[in-house]
Amino acid sequence: MKQQQKIFLFLLAAVGLLVLPLVLQTFGNAWVRIADMALLFVLLSLGLNIVVGYAGLLDLGYVAFFAIGAYTFGLMASPHLTETFPALATMFPDGLHMPLWIILPVAAAIAGLFGVLLGAPTLRLRGDYLAIVTLGFGEIIRVFLNNLDHPVNITNGPKGISQIDAFHIFGFDLSKKIVIGGFEVASVSLYYYLFLFLVVVSVVISHRLELSRVGRAWMAIREDEVAAKAMGINTRNLKLLAFGMGATFGGVSGAMFASFQRFISPESFTLMESVMIVAMVVLGGVGHLPGVILGAVLLSALPEVLRYVAGPLQEATGGRLDASILRQLLTALAMIIVMLLRPRGLWPSPEHGKSLQNAKG
Repeated sequence: MKQQQKIFLFLLAAVGLLVLPLVLQTFGNAWVRIADMALLFVLLSLGLNIVVGYAGLLDLGYVAFFAIGAYTFGLMASPHLTETFPALATMFPDGLHMPLWIILPVAAAIAGLFGVLLGAPTLRLRGDYLAIVTLGFGEIIRVFLNNLDHPVNITNGPKGISQIDAFHIFGFDLSKKIVIGGFEVASVSLYYYLFLFLVVVSVVISHRLELSRVGRAWMAIREDEVAAKAMGINTRNLKLLAFGMGATFGGVSGAMFASFQRFISPESFTLMESVMIVAMVVLGGVGHLPGVILGAVLLSALPEVLRYVAGPLQEATGGRLDASILRQLLTALAMIIVMLLRPRGLWPSPEHGKSLQNAKG
């Protein structure tokens, strides 16, 4: 009976997720964009959960991999490089518009490589010291992106990269709306379905990793690294794998972000974004996939929803309270209340032994 209820709830949730953008677009595309960004943050949170939740490595510079993926897509799918380098312009007179099946693997591979490069010198660091180093790495990447516009203009500096190609798949241009049976499906709704597909794939990969020998080894390192090493677990390689796998998720998310926004600049990849992604994982429940997804959806959508609350409150105070500051204040207040009431997160993973008892029952 319980199994039938689970299947019914699963099918109901699937139908709800598929219908959601079609309902939201009737109220305006802004609401669908909020759902799109929520799914992107779910992707980022799932990647960070591999590093923080499974392996127990506190990473405060995760937004760097998001930026690397976005800039890789931006440089390979825009006219920027051909305008900067005449040699490339002769080879690609119409601009460097690489196909998607090349850009995505390249973005994922470069981000994964940087993840390993970050992990290699930090293998002996733990806790606060690791967090400080990763935070510095995230800021270094942002500073590089801000200043690599001279003497050779690679990233276009603070002005960012524009005219980025939209996502093309099977002949469909996701930047253009389509009409099916007289019903109009907006561009933002098409991106929603693409992001939803990637989230489902990422959840399946994360779940299989969690149940695999590698996932169990990560959790052993998280609980007690010395004991894990004594049991014969190669902690060095597994830590590097965790950093690389997590960074790969971030790279794919960044490529999707660049395709969706069609403009990127270093201002989109600040320290605050890294902190928010960590907060999503912690608020939902570290190491528990449903909790991570819940935390990402709530923390990405809440500030946008509060935009409609902060405006009236600003008017009620005669403009003395700035709406943007008020939104941040309300978001922080909500997080503090949740963490006081639920210190292990909104949807924490079952305690050791309880999940086995539930499975037997």
